Amino acid sequence: MRFIALLLAAGLIWVQAQLWFGQRSAARVAELQTQLQQQEQANAQARETQTRARAELKDLREGLEMVEEKARFELGLIKPDEIFVKLPLDPASRASGSKR
Repeated sequence: MRFIALLLAAGLIWVQAQLWFGQRSAARVAELQTQLQQQEQANAQARETQTRARAELKDLREGLEMVEEKARFELGLIKPDEIFVKLPLDPASRASGSKR
């Protein structure tokens, strides 16, 4: 009878040790769940970036409007018949400029 009690106690200790310190411990499961959530967020951001890149690629392949827009904003393209006007970006500059 004593042998069975010792065997059951040893089994209980082993199960508790696995629960607290083993590969499938509660702390490890919580850590893996946190890592999973972070990876899912990173995947969602990557999907969004990929969707935007595909849309931009489609625009570039289908029409020249996107090319012209990029040339205007990134390279400063101005057509021969256009007049270039530059406005200040911050509202304070606009307000002080309009009072003169």
